Amino acid sequence: MTAYTATVTVRLKRGVLDPEAETTKRALERLGFELEALRSANRFEIDLDAESSDAAADRADEMAERLLANPTIHDYDVEVTAAE
Repeated sequence: MTAYTATVTVRLKRGVLDPEAETTKRALERLGFELEALRSANRFEIDLDAESSDAAADRADEMAERLLANPTIHDYDVEVTAAE
């Protein structure tokens, strides 16, 4: 088994109301920043042991599907790196 770190980034799908992002976007615009859109996201870093990076990604994907994200309203990405 090898140690890996899986990073799962969960964000609301486009078109789903994101009040946190809207408030932040307005505040950034008041500060003079021009931006087209902004979405908030949660990032989870999971340290785990697995046979391969693919196996670690599969486990992190299952965690996202079962708990970390609601597939109805969230998109998520999984990235896996060898632990340092």
